[in-house]
Amino acid sequence: MVQVALALLADCANISREGKLNIMGIFDRINASNVPATHPQLQLVMTLEADRGDADKEHKIEIELIDADGTKLFSIGGDLKFGSPLPGEQIRINHIIQLNNLNFNHFGNYDFKIRINNEVRKSVPLSVVEVKKA
Repeated sequence: MVQVALALLADCANISREGKLNIMGIFDRINASNVPATHPQLQLVMTLEADRGDADKEHKIEIELIDADGTKLFSIGGDLKFGSPLPGEQIRINHIIQLNNLNFNHFGNYDFKIRINNEVRKSVPLSVVEVKKA
């Protein structure tokens, strides 16, 4: 079964040549003085793990941004295919999705739902919080 071992929001992330996952500026809150608020850039960082039996099979992945009322703000998706691991190694893929100019029409709670094969495997919360002007 494909699992989401790690999922978070960050300002910046990359995967080095050696395969190291580098993450800076982890957050779960955006402060805004008014809405609609546009967040210029964020990265959804994920580590996906799979069993040997999931190697060389097609898997569907979908990321949805949902507000507190259950309204879907956007959805992106695609296909995953894990290669066969070396003997004794686990199947693991680090994946970074950069999202630019996200618009939030109201203050409150949001969730990034990560679906694999049509099943929610992880939810990453995000709050858009009102900051009063001084």
